[in-house]
Amino acid sequence: MKVIATNIGQSTTVDWRGRKIQTGIFKYPVNEPIFLKKEDVAKDNVIDRKHHGGEFKACYLFSSDYYNDWREKYPNLKWDWGMFGENLTIKGLDENGIFIGDIYEMGDAMVQITEPRQPCHKLGIRFGDQKVIKEFIDYGHSGTYIKILKEGHVKVNDSLTLKKSSNNGLTVQQYNVLVNSRDKDLDLVKLAVENEGIRFKKREILKKLLQ
Repeated sequence: MKVIATNIGQSTTVDWRGRKIQTGIFKYPVNEPIFLKKEDVAKDNVIDRKHHGGEFKACYLFSSDYYNDWREKYPNLKWDWGMFGENLTIKGLDENGIFIGDIYEMGDAMVQITEPRQPCHKLGIRFGDQKVIKEFIDYGHSGTYIKILKEGHVKVNDSLTLKKSSNNGLTVQQYNVLVNSRDKDLDLVKLAVENEGIRFKKREILKKLLQ
C-alpha cells in the first residue's frame, strides 16, 4: 500500500434542509506532507467532533483503487483525490485484507486500524445527491479510520508497512458488514467485542447481543 494523495479540508458553509451548516467534507490534495496528531490531522478542519476526529477516528483512509467505479456513477462531478473526505488516498488498500487492530508504520507515524467509515448526509452534500449514502454502504469498500500511536508526518509515496498483526481475525470489511446488517453474525460480534482496536463504547453495545 502506498500514499497517493494527502488531503486537507477547509470549513465550508452549505445549505442543508433550509439552514446553513458547516462541514469539512470538502477535502483536496495538498503539495506537502500532512501531520497526523493524536485526535486529528494538523491544518485540517473537523467540524462535527461528535462523529469525526478523536482517538479512534483521528484520520481517514480511502483507496484510490475504487475511484474509477465512482467516476462512472457520477461522471458530472469535478473529480479529485479527497472526494470521499479522506485525509489519505491509498493505492492498494483492500478492506478484505486489512484487520481491525493491525499496526502500520506510515511515514514518521505509527498507526492502528480502527473502524470503517459510516457515511452520513455530509457525503451526500459532497456528491450533490443523498442516494450516494446507500450506494456507498452497498458498494462495500468503506475505507478505514486509524488511531495514531505515534504522531508524525506522512507524504505522497510513503508506504504502509505492517509492523504488528492484531491476530484477532476481524477484517475491516467484516466489521463493516456487521455494523450495517440487521441480523448480526454472532461469531463476528464476538470478534468485535474482543478487539481493542474498536472503541470501548461500541464493544459494550455489541456485547449486549451475546447476552
